[in-house]
Amino acid sequence: MSLMNNLSTSMISSSSSTFLAPTSFNSSRTQSVSVPLKSINMVKCVATPQEQQNAYKTKVSRNANIAKLQAGYLFPEVARRRAAHLLKYPNAQVISLGIGDTTEPIPDVITSAMAKRSHALSTLEGYSGYGAEQGEKALRAALASTFYRNLGIEDDDIFVSDGAKCDISRLQVVFGSNVTMAVQDPSYPAYVDSSVIMGQTGQFQKDVEKYGNIEYMRCTPENGFFPDLSKVARTDIIFFCSPNNPTGAAATREQLTRLVKFAKDNGSIIVYDSAYAMYMSDDNPRSIFEIPGAKEVAIETASFSKYAGFTGVRLGWTVVPKQLLFSDGFPVAKDFNRIVCTCFNGASNIAQAGGLACLSPEGLEAMQEVIGFYKENTKIIVETFNSLGFKVYGGKNAPYVWVHFPGRNSWDVFSEILEKTHIVTTPGSGFGPGGEGFIRVSAFGHRENVLEACRRFKQLYN
Repeated sequence: MSLMNNLSTSMISSSSSTFLAPTSFNSSRTQSVSVPLKSINMVKCVATPQEQQNAYKTKVSRNANIAKLQAGYLFPEVARRRAAHLLKYPNAQVISLGIGDTTEPIPDVITSAMAKRSHALSTLEGYSGYGAEQGEKALRAALASTFYRNLGIEDDDIFVSDGAKCDISRLQVVFGSNVTMAVQDPSYPAYVDSSVIMGQTGQFQKDVEKYGNIEYMRCTPENGFFPDLSKVARTDIIFFCSPNNPTGAAATREQLTRLVKFAKDNGSIIVYDSAYAMYMSDDNPRSIFEIPGAKEVAIETASFSKYAGFTGVRLGWTVVPKQLLFSDGFPVAKDFNRIVCTCFNGASNIAQAGGLACLSPEGLEAMQEVIGFYKENTKIIVETFNSLGFKVYGGKNAPYVWVHFPGRNSWDVFSEILEKTHIVTTPGSGFGPGGEGFIRVSAFGHRENVLEACRRFKQLYN
């Protein structure tokens, strides 16, 4: 350490912005503050390089599959860059339209049911401990009648969970490391990352921005964001999301019929992510099980997160039909049940009370109102980018707007928007190589924030 003594009394002038960073969105007013300093001692600390420290190490090797992952998971990385931006511009009014986190309050009819269940736990009559790992029968029955009526799905085909994302990883444990997988490109990054962690993939190939041993099914504006299945190699597992995150595209009945036939012809299993089904405006299937034969080749995951604002409450479900069998004839549902019983103690009984309230007539109406609010936000964002001359996709059947920036690097566009407007979006390349040149703009936000964000977009790109 070096020491500096007897620092003379001095004056420090500081300037603070009253609004944003030094861009066209700044306030022109600054304050100059003079602060007298007494004589002090200043100590300069020099850190010892980490390699010079004698840290104790165990003899346990790191999981080589996790070591294959590139950087951090997409959304924590976006949050990290947002936090760094706020350190740089502490007075900035940052608007987050990046991570798809809901912002509007949970309807009272739902929270009242959770509060009642919570209070009942304080009584002898109302207390309950561990519940059924598969979920409470009343909730499973309500899910079956609400979303799968006349589709041949029964309550014992449904597994209630703490969210679709969690179930995706549990399904990966069921499938194991010796399977091959296909994924829409672009798509929700949890599919690929969980496959890498399970050891299903090869190394990351930097030249093509892909992992080996994954079939990337390219989805572009030119093919209507539905892959050309004639060019897709056979895989064991096919991850498919509709309405899609991030593109907002929804598969038609004819397209899903082709997908189910493709899976049957190849003996594959489809993991169908229907987390945004209630946002569907077009007359497209809301469940894969609307397609004849799907129960023999498909699993469906779903969630209350984007319908009822349950991103923090955590409640979802997965449908594994009895008809779905492994190559040896063993039911997939039995293995999934074994994993659930081993790795999970069941969804919170309070959350399940909320889920049951969601499916009441009043709850369904309240959820539709919340969804309608976000869809109006989506319309505002779509109209904004259309007016600026951008090619815009999605937005009609999902709470996401997929904006094309031809020839641009997605992370560069993300950084440009954040630096110049203080708006957080999501770079398209974070969803796979097929997302390069796009950004995803989320409609989850308070109305005044969405309107202000659109004003800033117009100021930046007009």
